Amino acid sequence: MADRMYQRILLAYDGTAEGALALREGALLARQCCAQIFLLAVVPDTAGIRLAEGVYAGAAAQQIDTYKELLGRAAAWLEARGYQPATKLVVGEPAPAIGAVAKEIDADLVVVGHHKHGFLSRWWSGSTDSYLTDHLGCTLMIARNPLTEEQFDAAHAATVQPQGSPSR
Repeated sequence: MADRMYQRILLAYDGTAEGALALREGALLARQCCAQIFLLAVVPDTAGIRLAEGVYAGAAAQQIDTYKELLGRAAAWLEARGYQPATKLVVGEPAPAIGAVAKEIDADLVVVGHHKHGFLSRWWSGSTDSYLTDHLGCTLMIARNPLTEEQFDAAHAATVQPQGSPSR
């Protein structure tokens, strides 16, 4: 159905409280739009991990396993509520990785959580939100609604899908 506002929504999830907000807000929006959910976890490729790998063989693999587990739990959470997310795990810098996956799946919307950073942190590492705003070819939503799991479940149950749409 080309008349739906969003058809493919990419939810970037990192296991943080901010990531959980993005997961909940994005899922509700996907339900309202009858959109397909793509759930993405990005394992940050940092200098610290590369250094740790030099000292402790397997540090990077351990971090990848941790993110696989986070992604699996988020997918299971969505599936328990009737969604059918496609999942993907990538290694790299988060903002460019999110942008690349959004382009790959032809996303209409990317939903991310907002992580507060101090001035020096933002200056040093740059802002993921700013990068995405400049480089995405679709809409970007920065989730900030403090929706609890209980509030999500109530809103999810109250959301009426358009007639003739597939259940998600």
